[in-house]
Amino acid sequence: MSDRADGDAMDEILLQWARERPDLDCSPMGVIGRISQLQREVFLAQRATFARHGLDAPSFDVLAALRRAGEPYQLTPTALMRTALVTSGAITQRLDRLEEKGLITRGRSDADGRAVVVTLTDAGRTALDAALPDHLETERGMLAGLTDDERDQLGALLRRWLVALGRVPGGIPDPS
Repeated sequence: MSDRADGDAMDEILLQWARERPDLDCSPMGVIGRISQLQREVFLAQRATFARHGLDAPSFDVLAALRRAGEPYQLTPTALMRTALVTSGAITQRLDRLEEKGLITRGRSDADGRAVVVTLTDAGRTALDAALPDHLETERGMLAGLTDDERDQLGALLRRWLVALGRVPGGIPDPS
C-alpha cells in the first residue's frame, strides 16, 4: 500500500508496476482500474435498490426514458434504443420483459399507423415513481465522500471524456 492514509488498492498495483517496469507509464491503469472498481460498486448498489422495487437496471432505464418523455409517455423502440445506447436486439428483450410484467404496452401510433410506439402503463409509472427516490438516494450515498464542487468537477471531466469517445446523443449504440 502507499504511504498515504487515503490510498487504495490501485496505489499498490501502480507501485508494483513502477518497481517491475519503471520504463512504462502505468498511470492510465490508475484511472481505468478505479473506474472499473467503481463500476462494480455502482452495479451492486443499483442492483440492490432496483430489486427492492422488482426491477433491474435495464428495466429502470426504459421506464425512466418513457417517463422523461412526458405525457403520453410514449417513444418508438428506435428512440428507446438510442436513449439507452444499446442494440435493437437488446431493446427488444427489455421491452418483452416489461410488457410481460404489464409495465409497458406496444401498439401502433395514432399519428402513423405503420409506426410502433411503446407506452408506459399506469403500473409502469407507479413502479418507476416508487423506485426513483430510492435510486437517487443510493446514488447520493455513493457520492457522499465528495463535496458538491468535487461532484461537479468529476461530472464535467466524465462528460468531456465521453464526448471525446463519441458517446453523444444520437451516437453509435453500444454493440453489447
